[in-house]
Amino acid sequence: MKEMSDKLLFTPGPLSTSPEVKRAMLRDLGSRDSEFIGTVREIRRGLVALAGPGAAAYEAVLMQGSGTFAIESVLGSVVPPRGRLLVAVNGAYGRRMEQIAARLGIAAARVCFEENAPVEAVAVAEALRVQGPFTHTAVIHCETTTGILNPVERIGEAVAAAGAEFIVDAMSSFGGLPLDVAGARIDYLVSSANKCIQGVPGFGFVLARRERLLEIEGRARSLSLDLLAFRRALEELEAEGGIAGRNARHRANHAVLMEEMEAIGFEPYLAPEHQSPIITTFRYPAAAGFDFGDFYSRLSARGMVIYPGKLTHQDCFRIGTIGHLFPGDIRRLAAAIRGVLAEMGIQLRHES
Repeated sequence: MKEMSDKLLFTPGPLSTSPEVKRAMLRDLGSRDSEFIGTVREIRRGLVALAGPGAAAYEAVLMQGSGTFAIESVLGSVVPPRGRLLVAVNGAYGRRMEQIAARLGIAAARVCFEENAPVEAVAVAEALRVQGPFTHTAVIHCETTTGILNPVERIGEAVAAAGAEFIVDAMSSFGGLPLDVAGARIDYLVSSANKCIQGVPGFGFVLARRERLLEIEGRARSLSLDLLAFRRALEELEAEGGIAGRNARHRANHAVLMEEMEAIGFEPYLAPEHQSPIITTFRYPAAAGFDFGDFYSRLSARGMVIYPGKLTHQDCFRIGTIGHLFPGDIRRLAAAIRGVLAEMGIQLRHES
C-alpha cells in the first residue's frame, strides 16, 4: 500500500489517525460474519475497560453516526415522557444539548456559566434544589468550545444527592484524560470513535450503567461502522500505555504548543488552571492586517489544519493537541505559523 500523505489536523475532530488504523479499514466483512461479531464484542469490552475501577457496572452501546447523534440518542432514549432535564452550560456544546432536548420535546432547564469559567458543582446543586425536581442532569466534561475542563466528579456528587441520573458528554476527553466513570456517579457517558482514541469517524458510543440500561430496555438502539479500524485504534491506545500514556503525550503536545504560541505572541483565552490538554483557544492578535480566513488558508496550504473559534463574544481560533500528533508536529505547526505571519507581513513579538 502506497503511503498516504495527509494534512496534519490540529483540531478536536476529525483527527489525524495512524497509518496502521487506516490500513485496518482495507477489509470487507459481512455484518453476520463471526469475525465481525467477535470484533464488536472486543470493542465493547475494550471501551468498558477504559471506564476505570467500577467498569464492571457498565455496558458499551455503539451508535452509528456523529457524536451529536449519540448525544441525541441518549437524551431521546433515557429521559422519560414526564422527566425533566437540567443542562449545565458553559459553551456551545452545552447549548446544543439544550437544543436537542427542545426538539425532542423534553422539559429542560439550564444553569449557565461564563465561557471562560468551569461549571460549579455548588451552583448545579442549588439549581437542582430550587428549580427541581429533575430526573436527569447533563454536562460537558471538556467543553470543546474553549478546551475548559468541568469538574464532573464534584458535579456527579451533587446530581446523585438530588436523586437524578447523570449524563456526561465526554466527546473530547474520554480515552485521553483519566476519568473514574463510576466514581463520578456517571450513568451515561457519551463519546466518539474519532477523538482521543484516534479511530476513524463513523460512530459514537455510550457507556451506560447496566442497571439504568435495563430500565429502558427496548428503547436503546445500536449500529456499527468502521469497527475493524476502531479495534486497531484501541490496540494502539493500550500499546501507548493506556489513558495515562496517551494523556502524557497530549500534555507534552500542549506544553510545546503553549511555549511556541506565547513566544510568537498569541494569547490564550483560558486561565491556565482551567485549561485542558485537549484543545486550546487563542484570541485573535491585535495586529493590523490579521485576517483569520487568510491565516487559515495559508496554514492549510502548508498541510496544517487548525479550527475556527466558537465563542459567543470573543474572536478566537482553536488548536487541538490530540489525535496522531506528537511534540515534533507541534513545532512544525509553530514554524508554519511563523512563516504564514511573515507572508502576511505581521509580527506579533520580537523573539529572542
